[in-house]
Amino acid sequence: MTDARAGGGDFASALYLGMRHPWAALGPWDALTTGVPAVLDEPPGAERTARRLARLQGLEAAVLLPSTLHLFHDLFALLRRDACAVLVDAGAYAVGREAAARARIPVRGFAHHDPRALRRVLGTVRGPGRPVVLCDGICPRCGRVAPLPAYLEAVREAGGWLVVDDTQALGIVGSRPGAAAPYGGGGGGTPRWWGIEAPELVVGASLAKAFGAPLAALSGAAGLVDRFREGAAARVHSSPPSVAAVRAAARALALNRARGDALRARLAERVARLRRLLAEVGVGTRGGDFPVQTVTGLADSAAAQEALAARGIRAVLRAAPAPRLTLLLRADHSDDELARVAGILAREAEPGERRPRCGTIKMHRTRT
Repeated sequence: MTDARAGGGDFASALYLGMRHPWAALGPWDALTTGVPAVLDEPPGAERTARRLARLQGLEAAVLLPSTLHLFHDLFALLRRDACAVLVDAGAYAVGREAAARARIPVRGFAHHDPRALRRVLGTVRGPGRPVVLCDGICPRCGRVAPLPAYLEAVREAGGWLVVDDTQALGIVGSRPGAAAPYGGGGGGTPRWWGIEAPELVVGASLAKAFGAPLAALSGAAGLVDRFREGAAARVHSSPPSVAAVRAAARALALNRARGDALRARLAERVARLRRLLAEVGVGTRGGDFPVQTVTGLADSAAAQEALAARGIRAVLRAAPAPRLTLLLRADHSDDELARVAGILAREAEPGERRPRCGTIKMHRTRT
C-alpha cells in the first residue's frame, strides 16, 4: 500500500493553510526549553507572540500554553471558584466538555447553535456563582459559525462568562466576510468574524491547525488572563511551550500578515472546487465552505476510505453516530489531488444516488 504521506495525497491533515515550519526557517536556539515553569520564566519570544496573537483576535491579552488540554483543564479549575454551572453547546468538542466535568462544576447541555435553548437552560440555573457557557467557534461537522453575539447577550444578562474553543476558526475566519472573501480577512477567528469584544468573552485555541504551530493560547480580558497566567497549574507545575513551538507560532503570525488572506482565498477555492467535482459525479458533502467536508451519498463509507487508502490517499472515517467519510482540505492541495479523490469516490457512490445540485452552501452569520 502506498504511504499517503509520501505523496499519494493527504486529506486527513488539519494544516488548513498549508503552513509548515521546517527547522531551517525557525533560526538557531541555545536550548529547547528554559528548564523552569512558565510562571517563573517565559520562553524567549513568548510574551511578544502572545501580544501579537491577542491583537489579531481583537482581544486584550493572551498567554501561551502547551496544548488546549492544559488550557481548558486549568481554565475551568480557575473558574470553578466562582462558577455555578457550565452550559455546553451540544456540538462542543470533547476537550472542553471533559475539562468542565473534571472541575466538578455541574454541567448541562443545550441544543446546538440555539440561543433560545441556551436562554431556557440559563433560566433554570440556581445557586450562587456565575454560569459559564461553552461552545466551539465553528462546528466542523456542519461548517457553521456559532451565534456568538446571541450567546454573549444571554451570558451578559446572566452575569456569566462565554468560553469559546476557537481552534477550528483561528487562522481561517476573520473580519468582514462576503462573497469575495467567504472566510473574511485577517484570520483572527470568530470574535473578529462577529466584531465582538467583551470582558465576559474567553477564547481558547490551538495554533496547531491553520497556523501549524504545536501550542495553544488563552485570550480575553487582561484581568482574567493575568489571573490565569499566575495560577494555571500547567504554568506552575510543568514546562512551557518549547522555544521551537514559540518560534513556529511567531513565524505563522508573520506569514499570516504577509499572505494569509491569499492562502484563505486559495483554501476557499479548493473547497468549492472539490464540492463541484463531487457533485458532478453524484456525491454530496456537508460542511458548507469550511475545509472539513463530510461526504454523503456513498454506498459504504468505510469501503470508500479503504479505496482511497489503496491508492495512497488518507482520509478520516468518523465513527459516530454512523460511519462517515470526512476530507480535510488544505490550501496546498493540487487540482490533480482533488480530481483523483473525486474519481475514486465516483466509483463508491451509492447506486441510483441522485446527483445533487452544484453550488456552495455559504457560511453565514445568522443572528437568532
